[in-house]
Amino acid sequence: MPNADPRVALPAGERQYHIGLAPGELAEYILLPGDPDRTGRIAARFDSVEREHRHREFASVTGTYEGMRVSVVSTGIGTDNVEIVVAEILAITERPTFVRVGSCGALQPEMELGDLVISTGAVRLETTTSWFVHDGYPAVADYEVILALQEAAARRGHRTHVGLTATAPGFYGAQGRPIPQLPIRYPGLADDMMRQRVLNFEMEASALLVLAGLARCRAGVVCAVYAQRNAGQFVTGAQQDAAETACVETGLDSLLILAEMDHQKRQAGVDRWRPSLWSRPTADTGHGLS
Repeated sequence: MPNADPRVALPAGERQYHIGLAPGELAEYILLPGDPDRTGRIAARFDSVEREHRHREFASVTGTYEGMRVSVVSTGIGTDNVEIVVAEILAITERPTFVRVGSCGALQPEMELGDLVISTGAVRLETTTSWFVHDGYPAVADYEVILALQEAAARRGHRTHVGLTATAPGFYGAQGRPIPQLPIRYPGLADDMMRQRVLNFEMEASALLVLAGLARCRAGVVCAVYAQRNAGQFVTGAQQDAAETACVETGLDSLLILAEMDHQKRQAGVDRWRPSLWSRPTADTGHGLS
């Protein structure tokens, strides 16, 4: 084993310092919720569970969903946490596919509580990614994941919006929310983002999209609308449960669709999926797109 880079300053070994996982303990198709408690609710939909682990806010479960091996790893809140999770997952997997399943605040007036937002890219209002890339570098979702999420949401009949997300480094001042005890620098930020046709605010997407892209991995984001910023509304109770369910089932189903896309690519001998590869379920996967 090569000598460790002294700049890393972490304990030796393959088990990762924060997420507590080692090679082989994660699938290559991974859902990333923010809330660690959501991990267990997602795993309740699995056919079987092979491993569960939790350290700090990083809860993980690996099992099978509709016969396919998948994992769920919570990131906690914020792009700094996403950096930790993605870096440590990359250290113990081959070339994972990531789908973030989260919540967000809607900025466009036609959006309703409980709708889903599929991000095509993210405005980098945070600074975590600036430690990796130039400030003008775009945070872009992988087109295969965008398509898979759209297909999964359509099959389930969920009302969906597709477009740009803004990733903020906080919940209050960083999203232009007024705080009586504290001055905020950009009180008109939400209006600015709305005028620029940004669909929603959330706090993790841009880091996932940038880091996955740098690692040549696929990543995408689907979020349930928990707040309508224009109307001053917020989900509660059964409406929140339904919104989370829609987001989770869309994310899980998108992994099945991506696995079928990958199978079709292998059969065609190509690296990237295209619409002409669309086919009916195959005997060895069972996860068709038609």
